[in-house]
Amino acid sequence: MPTSAPAAKSTQRRRKTSSARRDDEAPIIPILARKVREVEAKAQRGKLGPTNRVKFQVIAFLVREERARVKAEAEMSDATRAELLKRLDGVATILAKTAARDTSLIQLLEVDQATSPVARRMRRDWLLESGAELAPDELIITDAVTVASPLVPTAASGRQVMPPQVEARQMANPFLAPDLTPHTPGPTPRRRLDGWELMGPLYKAFEIGAGGGAATMELPEVPEFDRLSPKGLAVMPHQSRFLEAVREGHRSFLLADEPGLGKTAESVLAASVAGAYPLLVVVPNVVKMNWAREVERWTPQRRATVIQGDGEDLDAFADVFIVNYEVLDRHLSWLSSIGLAGMVVDEAHFIKNLSSQRSRNVLALASSIRERLRDPLLLALTGTPLINDVEDFDAIWRFLGWTNGEKPGPELMEKLDATGLTPADKAFYPAARSAVISMGIVRRRKTDVAKDLPDKLVADLPVQLDDEFGRSIRQAERELGERLGARYRRIIEARGDRGLLPGEIDEDIVRLVAQHELDESKAAGSGSENVFTMVRRIGQAKALLAADYAVQLQRSVGKVVFFAKHIDVMDAAEAHFAAAGLKTVSLRGDQTATVRQAAVDAFNTDPDVAIAVCSLTAAGVGVNMQAASNVVLAELSWTAAEQTQAIDRVHRIGQDEPVTAWRIIAAHTIDTKIAELIDSKQSLSLRALDGHAIEEGSSDSVQLSALMHLTRTALGG
Repeated sequence: MPTSAPAAKSTQRRRKTSSARRDDEAPIIPILARKVREVEAKAQRGKLGPTNRVKFQVIAFLVREERARVKAEAEMSDATRAELLKRLDGVATILAKTAARDTSLIQLLEVDQATSPVARRMRRDWLLESGAELAPDELIITDAVTVASPLVPTAASGRQVMPPQVEARQMANPFLAPDLTPHTPGPTPRRRLDGWELMGPLYKAFEIGAGGGAATMELPEVPEFDRLSPKGLAVMPHQSRFLEAVREGHRSFLLADEPGLGKTAESVLAASVAGAYPLLVVVPNVVKMNWAREVERWTPQRRATVIQGDGEDLDAFADVFIVNYEVLDRHLSWLSSIGLAGMVVDEAHFIKNLSSQRSRNVLALASSIRERLRDPLLLALTGTPLINDVEDFDAIWRFLGWTNGEKPGPELMEKLDATGLTPADKAFYPAARSAVISMGIVRRRKTDVAKDLPDKLVADLPVQLDDEFGRSIRQAERELGERLGARYRRIIEARGDRGLLPGEIDEDIVRLVAQHELDESKAAGSGSENVFTMVRRIGQAKALLAADYAVQLQRSVGKVVFFAKHIDVMDAAEAHFAAAGLKTVSLRGDQTATVRQAAVDAFNTDPDVAIAVCSLTAAGVGVNMQAASNVVLAELSWTAAEQTQAIDRVHRIGQDEPVTAWRIIAAHTIDTKIAELIDSKQSLSLRALDGHAIEEGSSDSVQLSALMHLTRTALGG
């Protein structure tokens, strides 16, 4: 007999009352359930950064605390106790599933108390939200005393070098100039937001593009006269505005202009305006020579020296020291002793991995400079600050002194406090994004500041791999998909379909299968057939097709830049160009800076050089090749940033023709999907930095997304 409407309403009311009663018994449980779903959602999108790891940890020990409390509660009925323990088990199950997806979380499940100030604040805030009464010592949480780590790590101490000329410099001037800037720190005032966990909300503010608009601090107007450019050169208006901000006293910047807008020249002139000498410039190896040339070009009164190897030939009395990331660890000791007044980190996204020694070296040097000087010049340069996740900002913000990773620095905290808002207010997020931007983020696009710069077009050219090699690639791709599909089916059979509709695919299992395959592929290297070897074989199969297209293109438009990822593809292309009677230059990773710069100069100035054959990784940054307006991408990168950097070797200030990048895509292979995934990765930067209202996409790596695509295809999805 059907239930009457009044009876149904009565039943619903009883259920609500029962649920409310249970929540009264354990009000923290619905909060934990909500928080664990947030962590689970982040983990599914591959976005489990430091903040969400702390959240995962706090949920785990609060579940244990609450389980112990419920079991010990003498006045609770057995039925209520069983129901509450069941709900806590549900939260624990989600934690376990999330840890299975990211095994680095397993150790966090074992922590039985909130150790860090951030974790203790998070625990306190959730308990207060649940209505719990806390002891005074739980309400007031102080930050742990920071113990300064040594500038030179123990592992690198034995590799420290002392170039002979540096000793001569120190003997000539054994005393560092004192910092006479008035500075009376005094006690740090207690602020309204001191008790809040703020790093997660700051990242979220950029992730959602809160407030819209480009991420550029307010800059002064263009000055009436150009006081900076040497004879024969002129800074552009957007560069002048940046330099005026330096002249007015701003000293820390994330200069995130799109590639090709002259960040190197701006940095060289900024050091001159600020008088920030000696200046240290940390760069990728391929651009050391270019930096030295730019210093000489824009500030001819200053001397630059490039640090090679152990620094036997460096000029220790120079104003600008240029070193690449790979050898920085040998020079930490003496660099920290010469009184650096400024530091520039070029391609700053290179330091995003905080666990790498490269990042630690850069951050340690910057910290030592800030400890000695009140307001040093610190510049982080990158046209692509965000690669996969908005927490890629973390290392850059630490380098600039805006945060320490756990909380904002004093200046940023003051700006956030002045908003009068907290992360519980929706309006906090646009205000917080604006506060961080005002610390010194400068992001200009070519379309905004160089309206006379020609357009940039990426055109895909599908090619058919119809020979025996191409057929073997497609067969290998089918076999890989079948292997992934079989693994998926075995997992489903083992655990049961759990209510899946006919034809429905469990995305969690697809991700699990793809991640397992990716991990195995990375461990196996090139010794077995996997997604990496398959993509390399596709590149080999496209090599002559791409080279032939470049030959035809060169005959119709002139100079062409040809990018490939692997040496054998570059070799095959160069042989094809030679057979066609074309003169080429080559830019590879094993060249010295002098040889590489000579190749760039020959391409830009010698009318007989028709094609530059470039390594996608070695020549993708810091190289100016605007003598061409056409680029051929013979192989695809795994990141959108690498592709953009390559194209922008041509699409730069000084280019007076529209730029076209021709991507050679192997039709009916995984190559097509990789190209689509690379394009989708542009949305994070557009949303976080340029304020575009673009739907959030997956933050999975291209490799993982490609394997998930193969798995779905094999399953008929």
